Amino acid sequence: MVGIEISGLSKSYTPGKPVLRPLDLTIRSGELFFLLGPSGCGKSTLLRLLAGLVSPDSGQIRFDGRDVTMLSPEKRQAPMVFQNYALWPHLSALDNVAFGLRAQGLGRTDARAGALEALRAVRMVEYADRKVPSLSGGQQQRVALARALAVAPGLILLDEPLSNLDAQLRDLMRLELRDICRARRLTAVYVTHDRREALSMADRIAVLNEGRIEQLGTPLELYRQPANRFVAAFLGEANFLAGQVAAPGRVDTEIGEFRLDTGSRAAGAAVELMLRPELIEFVTAADADRCACVWRGRLTSESYLGEFAGRQFECGASRFRMTVNESAPAVRRQGETYELGIRGGRVVLW
Repeated sequence: MVGIEISGLSKSYTPGKPVLRPLDLTIRSGELFFLLGPSGCGKSTLLRLLAGLVSPDSGQIRFDGRDVTMLSPEKRQAPMVFQNYALWPHLSALDNVAFGLRAQGLGRTDARAGALEALRAVRMVEYADRKVPSLSGGQQQRVALARALAVAPGLILLDEPLSNLDAQLRDLMRLELRDICRARRLTAVYVTHDRREALSMADRIAVLNEGRIEQLGTPLELYRQPANRFVAAFLGEANFLAGQVAAPGRVDTEIGEFRLDTGSRAAGAAVELMLRPELIEFVTAADADRCACVWRGRLTSESYLGEFAGRQFECGASRFRMTVNESAPAVRRQGETYELGIRGGRVVLW
């Protein structure tokens, strides 16, 4: 396992247009750490800086306290799994995996033994002699992972390694990859734009936007307590509602008054509320007292998505549109008005 310390790291490819603004970050030894964000946010650049594929404009990178900022990739012992796998098509799976071991100076016998061990870890030993073009996408992904595992003493870097797989295989590989990293006690830094991937696999996530870290935390912390609107929207569906503090513990909005912890905000302060669709409830008279607010909404459309139904409502005089995701969906009629509500601890206030 390898701990990573990043301080003041920045990178620009064009003068005056920073891809990565000076940032500080600590990645703990043995954790599965995700860099999450939209295209162009700087996450892949940060991964390439860790790998040594590009050089920073400023700042420092330390692996277990050792300064590696200016070290070449082969001296960092930080193998990388690429999005397109980067396998040699003329070589067998075994020879692809053994290549890095041979490059490190191991003899043919030892390199073969190490490669077979890595293939065994990803359940690909039976395909060891197969050429790359004859392997499926999922099998190629496993070979690329095995190649990195074979030479990884404690750190592995992954650049969207599952993005080329179909949905079912991607779900399976998420679990396998997480289990492999934990079983081998690896520190893993994983780049993705897929929030489901990050939420389901990560120990911690850094959400990047325009070269900055917007928020750092566990999946649950980021989803339930996002620092701002960008993080909230990127991590999942969200309803946003403008409001004004009416008095301590009370916020006025166009759909009604919310009873919330307003902290030190003064009366008249403008605020924004965030409501996750799956936390909004259809309310009966018996439920009303436990809600921070109860309001009425007219059902305008719905989408049945298997495990839940997504429903859109018009609420308030200005026809504010709200999405409600309901598990175990009951029969609802479009055009009818329903009582909706949410509990106070489930509302995020900025």
